[in-house]
Amino acid sequence: MNRKATAIDRRAGNRPAEWGSDVIAETLRALDLRYLALNPGASYRGLHDSLVNHVKDNPHLLLCIHEEAAVAIAHGYAKVTGQPMGVVLHSNVGLMHATMGIYNAWCDRVPILVIGATGPVDAAQRRPWIDWIHTSQDQGALIRDFVKWDDQPGSIEAAQLSLLEAAARAGTAPCGPVYVNLDAALQERRLDDPLPELNAARYAPPPPPAPDPALLSAAAELLADAQRPVVLMGRLSRDTADWDRRIALVDRLAAKVVTDFKTGATFPSAHPANIGKPGYFLDAEAKAAIAAADVIVNLDGIDFGGALRAVFGPGPIAARIISATLDVHNHRGWVKDSGLPAPADIHFLNPPDRVAACLLERLGAGASAPVTPPPLPTPIEESPMTPQTIAVLLRRGLAGRKTCLVRAPLSWTGADWPVDHPLGALGSDGGGGVGSGPGMAVGSALALRDTHPDILPLAVLGDGDFLMNASAIWTAANQRVPLLVVVMNNRSFYNDEVHQESVAIHRDRPRENKTVGVAMEDPDIDIRRIAEGFGAAGYGRITTPAALGAALAEALAAVERGEVAVLDVEAAKGYAPSMAKTLRSG
Repeated sequence: MNRKATAIDRRAGNRPAEWGSDVIAETLRALDLRYLALNPGASYRGLHDSLVNHVKDNPHLLLCIHEEAAVAIAHGYAKVTGQPMGVVLHSNVGLMHATMGIYNAWCDRVPILVIGATGPVDAAQRRPWIDWIHTSQDQGALIRDFVKWDDQPGSIEAAQLSLLEAAARAGTAPCGPVYVNLDAALQERRLDDPLPELNAARYAPPPPPAPDPALLSAAAELLADAQRPVVLMGRLSRDTADWDRRIALVDRLAAKVVTDFKTGATFPSAHPANIGKPGYFLDAEAKAAIAAADVIVNLDGIDFGGALRAVFGPGPIAARIISATLDVHNHRGWVKDSGLPAPADIHFLNPPDRVAACLLERLGAGASAPVTPPPLPTPIEESPMTPQTIAVLLRRGLAGRKTCLVRAPLSWTGADWPVDHPLGALGSDGGGGVGSGPGMAVGSALALRDTHPDILPLAVLGDGDFLMNASAIWTAANQRVPLLVVVMNNRSFYNDEVHQESVAIHRDRPRENKTVGVAMEDPDIDIRRIAEGFGAAGYGRITTPAALGAALAEALAAVERGEVAVLDVEAAKGYAPSMAKTLRSG
């Protein structure tokens, strides 16, 4: 929860709260939620009225065309700010639309306050037909296995306390989405008496605990003697001070570093300690460094146990392991996102950046390694353009601009997009589905507009990802959010072509049939016109490097005017070799 939470103001202008939903709206305002993303629905019509007419659009309402996009926008916002956005979902049907987005946020460990609604729980108050199909006995059960906490309060007083608790739980590490379901009749109930004053700030989450001093001493001693330490950077903060401390710790240890493209920017790409090409899986160089290590430091790596298994197999691991993660608090039985259980000789149950800071304090700073910015890649004029060609052209076209890669395609690695600041890249969506890209791009761009207007938001999306939830672009256009979107259009859900080819080879069947039920052709989809229909500036289809350079210059001018620009770029099919090999072996 945002620590700027304030006392709940019982009055809006000169009018006191009259309805249950007025109190709920006041509570959301006191939590200092800057935005509420929503797709309107009758189950929360009382709350909607109170948000518009009682607290006067504070929090500000973001109209979304689809519920999954609403959650994805909140997800992207949290990845930049570390703070929750509110999302309001209509009854069971809106929640069912939103489940994929909520699952992504759960896997990505980001805070979102999801506010639901249901038809009147009291059957005597339900309207014929519609209220019956939009009322569920236990609506939270739809998502209970992938939220941190959910509640369905039975009174206005309970609803107020439930929202305060939900926001605190969402913002307590390890973060995650929470869900509060509000009875429609409760929202529309007239208040009999004023409610007591509550100070929302007093319900804020506590600061994370400090690491155990004995464990710190043991870890510092182990690291001081290490000859070949390796640090695996996982889910870490976007804070510049944390970024600087991570660099200082690595310099002090003379360690090697392995980063993960799924987690975004955690360490400068050009630092000499950085090993291998950050991807969705470990490459050969990273595996070799981990195999040779005498001490391995895990800073909340995603599936750290799986990474160890990829290097050492099922056999013993000679290296000593220091692990810092709170993730065990979010592990459930329903989904296996916890990954393979991992060993540890020293295990900190604390936020990893807090542990890194304390270790640096114990060990003291060392000499800083010189960091030489990577040179711009050589221009490439080949057609058709590969994903790597497009990366080169974008890097050259955006040279000199501070950029945040808010989403990247599966066909890229960290070598395609080096980072030099903690918002250089935001990583993946967590759940590994398709369709989250547009919404997360919009939410991230909104947060950057408000907090880092000097940073250009860039989303590079696959055509399948873009087309599933392209309507999110309308929300950005409506809110005048500057955003540059590049769609790599290979007319296919290409990931499945790789898998279908692998199965065909294994079964000695025709490889050429791998595109059946996968390729999006006949007719081709006009992405430019779709983007323009949602209010963006559209460019394409772009088929040559020269055309991409010209379109990018025009698109940047549009973004500088506060617009959304979408480039439809024809891309050859393909992945980086290590990615393709891993997929085919799966």
